[in-house]
Amino acid sequence: MRRRQLIRTLAAPAFLPGLAAAQGFPARPITIQIAFPAGGSTDVQMRAFAEAATRAFGQTVLIENRPGGGATIPAANMAHVRPDGYTLAQFPLPAIRLPLLQRMAYNPRTDFTPIIHLTGYLFMICVRHDSPFRSWGDFVAEARRRPGELKLGNTGVYGTPHLTNLELCEREGIEVTHVPFRGEADSTPALLGGHIDAAAAGSGPIQLIAEGRMRALNVWSRERSRKLPDVPTLRELGYDMVVTSPYGVVGPRGMDPAIVRRLHDGFRIALHDPQHLAVLDRLDMPLEYLDSEAYAAFIQRAAEEEEARLRRLGLLRG
Repeated sequence: MRRRQLIRTLAAPAFLPGLAAAQGFPARPITIQIAFPAGGSTDVQMRAFAEAATRAFGQTVLIENRPGGGATIPAANMAHVRPDGYTLAQFPLPAIRLPLLQRMAYNPRTDFTPIIHLTGYLFMICVRHDSPFRSWGDFVAEARRRPGELKLGNTGVYGTPHLTNLELCEREGIEVTHVPFRGEADSTPALLGGHIDAAAAGSGPIQLIAEGRMRALNVWSRERSRKLPDVPTLRELGYDMVVTSPYGVVGPRGMDPAIVRRLHDGFRIALHDPQHLAVLDRLDMPLEYLDSEAYAAFIQRAAEEEEARLRRLGLLRG
């Protein structure tokens, strides 16, 4: 009996501080850094998510836009923040991909604490409403007639839209000028202003398409978009490709498991909040919930798949 009491007494100090920290968490605002500028689909979705999370936690959840760096700045910043759960990062696919292309200060497989997976993008290639390209076939035909002259925008070098554009052009045997932007919030004004001929983007332009100011030539989802039912998928156009670029929220390595659970539980409530679901529906972005353990496994699979993709394209870092 005395031995058991002694064991409980010795074990308690190791357990109680983490439990107490989780019970009192969050005691101040939480910041989620996102990898794209204000105004794009990521920003719109994540701000709705943060508002819902604020209601779930009873504490403010803030969104901090940190675009640039190939959508890796929030991930890279996690190496420099305390693992206390108050500074987190959106973790898009480029944050997994770029360390396979160039030397970076983090390893996507080992240097993060996965918290929750959220959603993925509805990608598309868009043109202005007055563009002569009425279909993707029109764009391809013109690119064959004028090699290297058409300007095709993307959301960042080696981002998912850029790599997919490269694959599409390679399959068609065409040359275009690939123009990188920090996100669709920057590429959309360039397209509307006539500075580029087309742009690959997320679902941010859906409202502009509904207003007749832009037109989508294709979508990259498995099925046709509910918001754009007349626009063919890549699979319908003859490409065996489904591209969504899913993402979630991670923290720095070494977080207290009890705080991770607290974050996950609050974020899960926020993910399913009706007001957040309405924004997902408006952007035609899928709800793709994964808990912390399943999200960790997803990151490992995604790293393997990206490595194979980059090897196929001849881009893998040696």
